[in-house]
Amino acid sequence: MPMIHECVMTTVGANGLTHLAPLGLIEQGEFWVIAPFRPSTTLANLESQPFATASFIDDVRIIAGCVCGRGDWPLEPAPGWSPPRLAAALSHAELEVVRNEADPQRPRFFCHVKKIVAHRPFLGFNRAQAAVVEAAILVTRLGLLPPEKIAAEIAYLKIAVDKTAGPAEREAWDLLMAKINDYRPLQP
Repeated sequence: MPMIHECVMTTVGANGLTHLAPLGLIEQGEFWVIAPFRPSTTLANLESQPFATASFIDDVRIIAGCVCGRGDWPLEPAPGWSPPRLAAALSHAELEVVRNEADPQRPRFFCHVKKIVAHRPFLGFNRAQAAVVEAAILVTRLGLLPPEKIAAEIAYLKIAVDKTAGPAEREAWDLLMAKINDYRPLQP
């Protein structure tokens, strides 16, 4: 299996609007691969403008917010590069699409890393942050996975949140749990 870097991807559409999407960036040899699902704004933007910025963050509220419909996080320009990066980024990578592979469900955009820039120090791993990221991925699959699987995984992930979360992680967790609880097929 390839290494996957969880990040928040910024792309710009033909209309000039910026779009944020949390996703797993696949490291594959000399390339980093963006594989958005069809249909998606990220896919349309990459087809229109073959550039992306991957923001690497430690504030999981951003990932939770994005999967729950909030996309208005502060951005900062990346000098000489479009699209911008998240203001909260610890670091960001500027990616240029050099080729793509068509696929009916998940096209793959192979990117060269033009530059990686560090903005703030990384202060270490937190199990609650990882649990929130996993829960956010589950939220994006509410219509794809059986409700029992989602419930079982959430129960396990909650242990890490209960033991290690700070206020930001709890806020992100609560937002995701509200989204899951609002999803009708999960309710008895």
